[in-house]
Amino acid sequence: MSAIILRPQPLPQAQSLPASHPRIEIAHLRPVAAFASIADPQARSLALFEEAGRVIQHPRCMNCHPRTDRPTQTDAMRPHTPWVARGPDGGGQPILRCSTCHHDENFEPSGVPGNPKWKLAPIGMAWQGKTLGEICRQILDPARAHMGREELLHHLAEDELVGWAWHPGGERTPAPGTQAEFATLIKAWLDTGAKCPA
Repeated sequence: MSAIILRPQPLPQAQSLPASHPRIEIAHLRPVAAFASIADPQARSLALFEEAGRVIQHPRCMNCHPRTDRPTQTDAMRPHTPWVARGPDGGGQPILRCSTCHHDENFEPSGVPGNPKWKLAPIGMAWQGKTLGEICRQILDPARAHMGREELLHHLAEDELVGWAWHPGGERTPAPGTQAEFATLIKAWLDTGAKCPA
């Protein structure tokens, strides 16, 4: 018969762990002045919108403009987990509202993003699976966008839920530039005739 002898062992000393902050690359938007050399106003308008399209087609925006009633998440735009649905007001079904998990601000310990207005864009403003030209015509159509040009500019320039795209927290890649730079591009695009890509 063998015996097991237990000897007390010293506990390891407490050590602080190095903070792990992922390095997130910030992409920049070209300023409106960079397009001043384009003499033709229609060509300049197209170029301005294509630059703004880097934001519009970014996952931070596309995830909330899904083509179905289920949002997507991450840069890979994978289906939202847990399974949630748009609901009548875009804020989720009564049994599982977006606000159940998404609170007034990003919750860094869990990585859950947040904003007081957290919800999906109206289904009429679904962007996923569409070309930049199709999205352009969609946002200019008041019947689908539910806003005129001044309201569109105000929404893109000042809405804090739109602004979340530049402050997503966690390891999420922010949209290119800043909300102010994006708004300046959109205003210049509108002022030059709001031309859409093919």
